[in-house]
Amino acid sequence: MKDAEAQRPIRLRISPAAERAVRSGHPWVYADSIRAQHREGVTGDLAVVFDRRDRFLAIGLYDASSPIRLRLLHSGPPVLLDDAWWTRRLRETLIRRDGLFGPETTGHRWIHGESDGWPGLILDRYGGALVLKLYTAAWLPRLPGLTALFRTLLAPERLVLRLSRNCREQAAQAGYADGADLWPSDGAERVPFLENGLTFEAEVLRGQKTGFFLDQRDNRRRLGALAAGARVLNLFSYTGGFSLYAARGGAQSVTDLDISPHALDQARRNFDLNRHLPGVADTRHEAVQADVFDWLAGPAPADFDLVVLDPPSLARREAERADALKAYDYLARGALRRIRPGGSLLAASCSAHVTAPEFFETLGAAARRSGRAFHPLETTGHPPDHPSTFPEAAYLKAIYLKLTS
Repeated sequence: MKDAEAQRPIRLRISPAAERAVRSGHPWVYADSIRAQHREGVTGDLAVVFDRRDRFLAIGLYDASSPIRLRLLHSGPPVLLDDAWWTRRLRETLIRRDGLFGPETTGHRWIHGESDGWPGLILDRYGGALVLKLYTAAWLPRLPGLTALFRTLLAPERLVLRLSRNCREQAAQAGYADGADLWPSDGAERVPFLENGLTFEAEVLRGQKTGFFLDQRDNRRRLGALAAGARVLNLFSYTGGFSLYAARGGAQSVTDLDISPHALDQARRNFDLNRHLPGVADTRHEAVQADVFDWLAGPAPADFDLVVLDPPSLARREAERADALKAYDYLARGALRRIRPGGSLLAASCSAHVTAPEFFETLGAAARRSGRAFHPLETTGHPPDHPSTFPEAAYLKAIYLKLTS
């Protein structure tokens, strides 16, 4: 990617604690860890970290406006980040996914940010389309090279650019917009893809994340195996992914509950795309537009055999962690009141600032206070195409509880 290599890298020295973190494999250097810098940097520059003995330690992307000042691409012996290096990096990333998906799954993640060696960058596949999401403006100067690389090795029909809010202003200055196609395409807002034989649509231009929540694929499959004959309630249902798996699994009925009418409309579309499947055709599907917190405060007959509780992130920063745990407790207690004896609860959290042990203990404590007898069936974490290689990357966790009374 020669377009981004015109300027010599910034030379950085960092604190002893940060140096130890880099040596242990942590992919970030924070602004307050930088002790010396030989010139001012601009977002998108390469920066090299040297240790106390003036030896090469790491190289990464510099972000002048972020507390995460450097996102590491490589640590260890010196390397030249030429076109051959970037090609090897992408091939290595793709090889890690060899054998994970067959023809019945055409929606998955090709690149998972720092944990794949691409800090602040996500690349998802939806059928013939790729969606590239950037969480730092440091990648913007490299977009032409990335586009050429992805076209060469992945040969997609389409490449859509999505941008986190923190880098949209800088992207606009560089001529890029959220939802832009990086080369001419039909511009469709929805892209069909397969997941374990079910057809979904990803809203690639304006949907949450890159258009779909691919990280819950394995939990959706597990839930489908529990759904035969069940009355299912899907709280924070979004576009009905869990509900569709439950229907195919033989659910008697499925109720989607979400505050967004647009999400509920998309859930209906996803059901319609699969009405040819026997289980889906036979399942009664109901959509309820409501705020889950308010709805759970209302009358609570135990009408359901299986409840899914998968809210959006409730702690986007550390300061929100305590309130998030209280919210999870409230939601769990409300969900448990809706479950018949012998039924099950699947509860998930995507809040990185809430650890898996904290979340599981909160759910267990809520179940104990409910007075219901229960036992945990299983806990789960990240799927293999969403690896987690450092503490801050571990965001997804789920627990399955079986109520015996």
